[in-house]
Amino acid sequence: MSRNALRVLVVDDEEAQREILGDILRDQGYEVEVHSDPRAVLDRLRRGPVDLLLSDLRMPGMDGQQLLREARAVQPELLVILMTAYATVASAVDAMKDGAFDYLQKPFAKDELIQRLERAAERTALARENRELRQVLGNEARGRILGGSPPVQRLRDQLQKVADRTVDVLLSGESGTGKELAARLVHYAGVCAAGPFVPVNCAAIPESLAESELFGHTKGAFTNATESQIGRFEQADGGTLFLDEVVSMPLTLQSKLLRVLQDRVVQPVGAGTPRQVDVRIVAATNRDLRLAVEEGTFREDLYHRLNVVEIVLPPLRERGEDILTLAAVFRDRAADRSGVPAPPLDPELCRFLESYSFPG
Repeated sequence: MSRNALRVLVVDDEEAQREILGDILRDQGYEVEVHSDPRAVLDRLRRGPVDLLLSDLRMPGMDGQQLLREARAVQPELLVILMTAYATVASAVDAMKDGAFDYLQKPFAKDELIQRLERAAERTALARENRELRQVLGNEARGRILGGSPPVQRLRDQLQKVADRTVDVLLSGESGTGKELAARLVHYAGVCAAGPFVPVNCAAIPESLAESELFGHTKGAFTNATESQIGRFEQADGGTLFLDEVVSMPLTLQSKLLRVLQDRVVQPVGAGTPRQVDVRIVAATNRDLRLAVEEGTFREDLYHRLNVVEIVLPPLRERGEDILTLAAVFRDRAADRSGVPAPPLDPELCRFLESYSFPG
């Protein structure tokens, strides 16, 4: 977010300190109000939202820690940075427990203050983005891939380009990289958005039922087929069929899938005539399909038919800039489910997460 979009309140009982802080923040482009009385700050918060409170810890009438608690009671998402010349480990810990975003020991350098404010601006931007995303999309199914790292920006560009076309797509990547989310983005952001999105986990379908599951069957086609059933291809007609873990599909079914992809017709089990379908295919795999072809477990012609456009999703270890963004999102979702305000991420925890390699 731009700096001038960050609304900052400064409270300090020392006039000279207030003026210095106000000048620094204005020079950096922030929207600033300065106060000498903590109770005036509470009145201001009740009149409308503020993004950040920069407060002295020791003040007459109400100290910064009490102000922190009461301010966050008025605005639970308010970020608070406490400043003090009498810093101790215990006071810092108490401030973090009460929900402080950060803690500055006086005297502090101008660059240190600006760095903390920029972190607060990033956090505020993320919170706003999450709120707007929930309002616009209404559910996670039509979500977006979060993060601003170069690998994620490239991924978004690739997904948007294929979304506007009708080509089939192969999504490759390790487990947990968000292949189904990417498939949904391709569907809902593209030319097939008006049609259904039908996911199929190929690894979870028993081989004996796979053909019926994908292509459907007629009544009496086999034992226990007491009713006709429409297959996943027909269910996805006019939309997108997402074949997850396609590498797990048995060879006997791969040849039939190839025929469907070539002709765009399906023949339900027991049916005498094929049925035309207009379906876009997005397939996904967490294994190297080329290696599966070499091993003889995946048909080469099917591989080339699916791999019209291949998009590789990066693992988290290659997008370290996004770790704190994702951590904050998961924290906010947990807080929403629990019906409680989202607590701040402890600075020590943030440093640990940023240095962790996330194996697996």
